[in-house]
Amino acid sequence: MNTGEIDGVVREMLDTTPFIDIHTHLFAPSFRSLALWGIDDLLTYHYLEAELFRFASIRPEPYWNLTKTERADLVWKTLFVENTPISESTRGVVAVLHALGLDSTATSLTTFREFFRDQDPARHIERVFRLAGISDAVMTNDPLDDQEAALWESGAGPEKGFQASLRIDRLLNEGSRTSPEVRRCLESSVRRMNPVYMAVSLPDSFIFPAEDSRTTLLREAVLPVCREFGIPMALMIGVRRGVNPALRGAGDASGKADLRSLESLCLEFPDNRFLITVLSRENQHELCVYARKFRNILPFGCWWFLNNPSIVEEITRERLEMLGTSFIPQHSDARVLEQLIYKWRNTRRTLAPVLSNAYRLLIEDGRPVAREVIRRDVERLFRGNFEQWTGKRAD
Repeated sequence: MNTGEIDGVVREMLDTTPFIDIHTHLFAPSFRSLALWGIDDLLTYHYLEAELFRFASIRPEPYWNLTKTERADLVWKTLFVENTPISESTRGVVAVLHALGLDSTATSLTTFREFFRDQDPARHIERVFRLAGISDAVMTNDPLDDQEAALWESGAGPEKGFQASLRIDRLLNEGSRTSPEVRRCLESSVRRMNPVYMAVSLPDSFIFPAEDSRTTLLREAVLPVCREFGIPMALMIGVRRGVNPALRGAGDASGKADLRSLESLCLEFPDNRFLITVLSRENQHELCVYARKFRNILPFGCWWFLNNPSIVEEITRERLEMLGTSFIPQHSDARVLEQLIYKWRNTRRTLAPVLSNAYRLLIEDGRPVAREVIRRDVERLFRGNFEQWTGKRAD
């Protein structure tokens, strides 16, 4: 190909490759009320609630006393009727409504609610996955959540298009259990859920090794169980919980972490595989450097506050320059089903020029690029690396 053909081929491969969404907070239909979808869930997403408090006069406490329907009405009126929905989160809702054939200029949510009430859940999920261009979504499954545990006991679990991951925040960050207790819990959960990986979100103050229970549990329970069952450990580093408690789920923030902990983990556990994402923009380059030094690190995604096109573009360019295609560019982190549509649309739109530029530079520097090379690279970035790292091929 010549350089003038690159843009079109890259867009084609991005559009036709079914991605694996390696980290979401979605649930398969068998998890019932835990599976969020529809206009009221879209509008009461914590990103939009945080934005609401910047525009509306209502204070958090009276807002939380409203019903979900009343909260959704207020968010719509404030952010979509009285103000232009130009932020990433509000524009995402507009993109979802447009993709589903709905008019985002409406002043009332009545038509939207009727539309979602009329949907057959299974067919709606298939449609959303198709519009998002994904084949599979990895759930976040917490064995210590009483409601979720009861559903697992009653037969809920992964279904077509959904895979499980084992989230251990409560075990690792909040619990007072001993290493043998945690190990038994993890072994039981792995056998029941068949997760593609374990995962934990960690504060910006995370240090390994340290004289604390987290280090003890990682050494004596978590990482040995990961190694025993051959599953990676996903570390999501840099959360500052409850910076503004009044905002509840919208009140968390980010902080720069000391990534020398990754060096210590990789040296002590060279046979464990780590999926790593960091929440601070300032940590991104250091993560790439560590990934070049330790082959058991696989960087993934532009997480949470980093999931904005300008930052995604910067991080992905940096990773391509330093790691080639040996990383996973993005995950959606979606909590509401329809968010998949706009989050993956944004990813494709943002990354197309990033990949195109990389191939143009390669051609200009003397190496020809064929269509199949681009197809292989896109498949590797958005499917193959994850399947290889987890050892589990998606259906």
